[in-house]
Amino acid sequence: MMPQLVTVRVQCPDRRPIRLWVPVLPAVLLLSPLVALAALGGVVACVIYSIDVVRAFNTARRIVCALPGTRVDIAQSRTAVLVTIR
Repeated sequence: MMPQLVTVRVQCPDRRPIRLWVPVLPAVLLLSPLVALAALGGVVACVIYSIDVVRAFNTARRIVCALPGTRVDIAQSRTAVLVTIR
């Protein structure tokens, strides 16, 4: 299943926490021209390096489908960023 929502939370000790909810589908639709260019670039790279295009795109699809449930915590000094993919 494709990820549906990305939650980003930024915490700084001297400010209120910032929380953003980003729905994936509308973001992908807005960025679809860039996604099409990236897919074209992927096809060109596969041809240049003699990689099976279908297998490469199937692998990319499997990686994207495995993203839900991923959680990334980044902390530097007193600032923390939490990214959750649902």
